[in-house]
Amino acid sequence: MEAINKMFGAVVVGVGIAGLARIRDLMNPMPSSPSEHLKLFGFVSRRDFGNINEAKQISLEDALRSKEIHAAFISTENRSHEETIRMFLEAGKHVLVEYPMALSAKAAHELWEMAEQKDKVLHVEHIELLTEEYKQLKKEVAGKELVKGTLHFTGSVLDENKTGFPAFSGIARLTWLIDLFGDLTVTSATRVKQNDKNYSRMTVHFQTSNKKPLTWIEERGPGMRREKKINFCFTSGCLENFPQVPRSAVGLFMQDQNLFAKKLLGQVSKEELAAEKWRILRCLDLAEVIQQHCEQPEKICS
Repeated sequence: MEAINKMFGAVVVGVGIAGLARIRDLMNPMPSSPSEHLKLFGFVSRRDFGNINEAKQISLEDALRSKEIHAAFISTENRSHEETIRMFLEAGKHVLVEYPMALSAKAAHELWEMAEQKDKVLHVEHIELLTEEYKQLKKEVAGKELVKGTLHFTGSVLDENKTGFPAFSGIARLTWLIDLFGDLTVTSATRVKQNDKNYSRMTVHFQTSNKKPLTWIEERGPGMRREKKINFCFTSGCLENFPQVPRSAVGLFMQDQNLFAKKLLGQVSKEELAAEKWRILRCLDLAEVIQQHCEQPEKICS
């Protein structure tokens, strides 16, 4: 019976777009959802806000020390995810973190091990898997035999000092490919960077376990619209447009928050947790392989 009344005090760390969405959703949980077991205790930010709505600003030290805080929602810039996760796990708190959980595979594996040793939930947000568009795409791909495919993402310029290498900051695209087509191997990866134009284009070639080719292009430059283009060819024909579907009535961050709360309440099966852990760590392993490929000095052919 205990779980039914159990409440988890939460703190939001980092108040950017995601952090503000987290504060909003924690203050207005979906009725009769697992999120009703979360109670926002306050937020931590390097900037001085005082209060945001009814949420009060607290120091990082207080957040780590407080017995009333059981879980941290980490919405800081990518570069500081690793250090912040480590601090909260060491303090015995559960952690929800926005993707990517870390900017190296080694750190990600260490943090996951640490969470398991401390018997804490480490949940990585991947809302790209929760969109109606993606859920429908997944249904359309299911059961089809891939011949070849491309996923091309464009977006505005990122500050890589904060967001990390494109294979990590763009890990949502990699997550899609792994979730749709199973395990992948990197066959090659290159990156074109024009610093004077603030332009970057990373091209990654994969093989599926059936030796079929997949390409991921991550392209960013000034004024580039944020969009994804797909071209997946199957033995039965090609899929070039996203399914047109209405948006869900429940926001993506709220869906993600419900999933985290379900984990805290012990309502997610061991199989689901294991599959999710494999996917998250596999994508981070691949992101690192991609970065290593791209950062190799050009081989000069004589």
